Amino acid sequence: MHRRTLMASAAALGLAGSFRPALAQQRTEIQFWHGLSQPLGGMLEAVVKEFNDSQTRYTIVPSYRGSYPETMVAAIAAFRAGQAPAVVQMFEVGTGTMMNAGRAIIPTYQLLANTGVTINWDDFLPGVRGYYAAADGKQMSMPFNSSTAITYYNKDAFRAAGLNPDQFPETWGGIEEAMRKLKAAGPMAPLSVAWPTWTQMEQFSAIHDIPLATLGNGFGGLNTELSINNELMLRHLTNLTNWQKDGLFKYGGRNNAGEPAFPAGECAIMQTSSGFRARVQREARFGWGVAMLPFYEGRRPANSIIGGASFWVMNNGPNAPRSEAEQKGIADFFAFLAKPDVAGKWHMDTGYLPITKTGFEYAKSTGFYRKPENVGAEVPIEQMLRGATTENTRGIRLGGFVQIRDIWQEEMEKSFQGQQTPQQALVAMTTRGNQVLRNFERANRG
Repeated sequence: MHRRTLMASAAALGLAGSFRPALAQQRTEIQFWHGLSQPLGGMLEAVVKEFNDSQTRYTIVPSYRGSYPETMVAAIAAFRAGQAPAVVQMFEVGTGTMMNAGRAIIPTYQLLANTGVTINWDDFLPGVRGYYAAADGKQMSMPFNSSTAITYYNKDAFRAAGLNPDQFPETWGGIEEAMRKLKAAGPMAPLSVAWPTWTQMEQFSAIHDIPLATLGNGFGGLNTELSINNELMLRHLTNLTNWQKDGLFKYGGRNNAGEPAFPAGECAIMQTSSGFRARVQREARFGWGVAMLPFYEGRRPANSIIGGASFWVMNNGPNAPRSEAEQKGIADFFAFLAKPDVAGKWHMDTGYLPITKTGFEYAKSTGFYRKPENVGAEVPIEQMLRGATTENTRGIRLGGFVQIRDIWQEEMEKSFQGQQTPQQALVAMTTRGNQVLRNFERANRG
């Protein structure tokens, strides 16, 4: 029988569909914008591929959109144009802004309620979960690459300067002594930092258990004011400025611009994110170690606070809600990220914190911390868990914080360049920063 005759007969019997090849189910594409450069960006995209390969209904499409601030600006502009990504990676200083973004976002707790997907939030480290939760405890975004600031140091440079390469100084006084010996031993800059306001102001305040702002660093409401113009902060900024003049400290630039100097062997001590560990392991050609952030003599050190970023779900635009299929795919992706093996492997591969207790247990079960090449990998976790969390050490919730950080960096630079005194810098940081807070409060007052 000819094919045409066969098909006609089948159609008459209502059987034509049985002769058609089965169509593969079309995957729902979910756009995901992130702000991680290499090698971390590649590691993140490998996690995404693992999720994509684990099921057949959804495809997360990752796209690097520049630095964290650039990614934030791009996502806001895309929402206004009705072309926002479904998921955006937002750094921790954007949390206050995103929490007040209204219909631009779908809070994570609402996403899970809409889709019936469950995540055990009790499994998450309290300091990580709480940073991205509302005052009533409802989860607003999905924690992922959480870090804290630690110290990296060049053991070979320490050895050449007559310092103990296996014992990093605990106090700033001890670091100053080490810096002078390092300077005398060679041309390498003794100290540099990345994310200067995060490491030298935000983490510094937490480590010393002093407020960065009123109302529990902004967790208590929008009418907060900055508290950075204090005696201890003045002491530290004065020291940094003087060390810069003496050639003991080299300012490396804003945000993470200063990081490459350490694996390149251009500075002996670097304070930056624990998530920098992957790059150091990959690029450093010298012996190196890690240590907790230092504190000033006479102070009892407290826990550090988290940095890094979380994942926020965005509607497509002002009048374009996210589809049900996309929401289900995102919820499944978030649940995948919370799996012990996924969370644990991300921690082991990158140096970011294991955001869940089961992820930490998974890492321990592999013998990760006992391997010589991973010595010190537990330092960020121990620093995060040091002491009881207080209002000053649970995190920061300030609206317009990205802009405030830029202001702080501007005024810090003027002090380093001799254009103003450290005291004048702190006054300007406070005055200008409070104006940003007031503008944000007026724009978001309910």
